[in-house]
Amino acid sequence: MGMNPRTVAARTGAIGALLSTLLVGGWLTPATAATAPHSTTAVATEVTPLAFGDICYSDLPAEAHDTLDLIEAGGPFPYPQDGGTFYNREGLLPSHPTGYYHEYTVETPGSDTRGARRIVTGDSYQEDYYTADHYESFDLIDYTC
Repeated sequence: MGMNPRTVAARTGAIGALLSTLLVGGWLTPATAATAPHSTTAVATEVTPLAFGDICYSDLPAEAHDTLDLIEAGGPFPYPQDGGTFYNREGLLPSHPTGYYHEYTVETPGSDTRGARRIVTGDSYQEDYYTADHYESFDLIDYTC
């Protein structure tokens, strides 16, 4: 089974950003290596790590599966905020225009409130992120595992 288009798009963007950073850092030639022995370290430390990880679809809590099923069906959603714009104020997800991302509640058993768990969707096919800590961190959902 191949990778889904949304995962490929997200990873392609991350790879492009990494390559751009490395190319802007310049090439290390033998002449510069002799005069600047720490150049390779400087280039490597300039690379910004991804702000999100991956999580296998099968590793999500059952309630996240329920939320994804509701998203696929177009609702109805348990909270009025579900489907609302997610503004990415934390800047952890790839930058896109306002309205690109939407958020949905993932029920937390025993909680009287919405809890901290969410699914944030992007406009690309299966570009879905899971957060268990109210936007402190995100994991891109990998539907191939």
